[in-house]
Amino acid sequence: MNTNKRKRELVTEFSPMIEKPHPMLKLWILVLSVIIAIGLYAFYLQFTQGHQITGMRDNVVWGVYIINFIFFVGLSYSGAFISGILHFFNTPWKSSVTRIVEIITVLSIIVGPIFILLCIGRLDRLYYLFMYPRIQSPITWDIIAIITDLVGCFIYLFLTFVPDFAILRDTPDLKVPNWRKKLYRFLAINYRDTDSQRQRLHKITRIMSKMVIAMAIVAYTVLAWIFSLTLQPGWNSTIFAPDFIFSGLYSGVGVIIIIMFLIRKYFKLEKYIVQSHFVMAGIVLLVLSLLFGYFTFSDYFAKWFSHKPADINLLNTLFGRYFWQFILANYIGVLVPLFILSIKKIRTIKSITFAAVVAVLGLWLNRYLIVVPTLETPYVPIQDTRPEYLHYTATWIEWALSFAGVAAFILFFLLIMRLVPIISISETIQHERGQNSKQDESYNY
Repeated sequence: MNTNKRKRELVTEFSPMIEKPHPMLKLWILVLSVIIAIGLYAFYLQFTQGHQITGMRDNVVWGVYIINFIFFVGLSYSGAFISGILHFFNTPWKSSVTRIVEIITVLSIIVGPIFILLCIGRLDRLYYLFMYPRIQSPITWDIIAIITDLVGCFIYLFLTFVPDFAILRDTPDLKVPNWRKKLYRFLAINYRDTDSQRQRLHKITRIMSKMVIAMAIVAYTVLAWIFSLTLQPGWNSTIFAPDFIFSGLYSGVGVIIIIMFLIRKYFKLEKYIVQSHFVMAGIVLLVLSLLFGYFTFSDYFAKWFSHKPADINLLNTLFGRYFWQFILANYIGVLVPLFILSIKKIRTIKSITFAAVVAVLGLWLNRYLIVVPTLETPYVPIQDTRPEYLHYTATWIEWALSFAGVAAFILFFLLIMRLVPIISISETIQHERGQNSKQDESYNY
């Protein structure tokens, strides 16, 4: 295979994605920017008027923000774990999906911690966490774990981008602004795709793939410990760490399937993202739905069987005020994907994507039921009996900031797609080179 010729062909094929944006892409960027602007206005109101304009009160001190934080950090952990596994085992079909997974990983670990800042009432004292940390506090562990995970994932993402930056740098007829050509030249760090450079980069990437897997597990385990090491009913559980890990994978695989479907449809990449990718991801989602369902059942069964008054009060709250949310999160969110993905005949691209959407929504609602009902049933109730102090209802401020976070995630994803092809050129060439060598060996044999 003529590698240089194949590089030019792939650049020509993917260049419309980075040279001239699709009209719908401009519309999406405008819509997302408006949503973010509304979120910034909501943040201004919250910053100037305080948390009194949110639904958080003395009982429920956490709300939608912490749920979004858990969800995005779990998404980052899942992306890091899956990307690391794909690179470490050099999976043949990784060239089409690995960049999607890597971008999800970094953007999630950037957007997620922002929601923690929204929970803090005095942002002007944020630097105290860094100046006077207490190693006895799981919050300090979480800060260290998230910062370490962010740095590691960013380095890992950059290493996987380097070969494509070099290819774009060496394409003279690429119709992009001069500043972007200079940016490609700078980010390529003098990479020339020689045998020694390729082997060195491959070795470093494999080492980083092992590290990001370990860092992701540590980061999400520490996040689970923030809950399980407290005495709150519903949180003081020994299975929270593995439960959070598998639930993070469950949501991560679901989001990856959804993004694969959208990119495949709107960017006409049916040649690279094929049905087998969805089938394999669907099987993984099927296994994770079984594990997620098992951990959820074990958690609630242990609470019910213990007959502790605090746990019984929590279950009464779940089956009373939050009955339909409980059904949607823990039955519909598990059984529907399980039913769709377990039947081979109905395992199509659209049905797998639908199952992924149900799984992601169910998982988010499950995180909501972990946080809010527990805080509404404390050991010692507060004196104030006003409904807004006893029960939590998110205000438009919280929803605006939540949607702004999701919009920022999507917007950054689209902007990265404008910078570099969403299908890795270097990984595609490497995959094709491996296939050709196998065919040659088979022919010689």
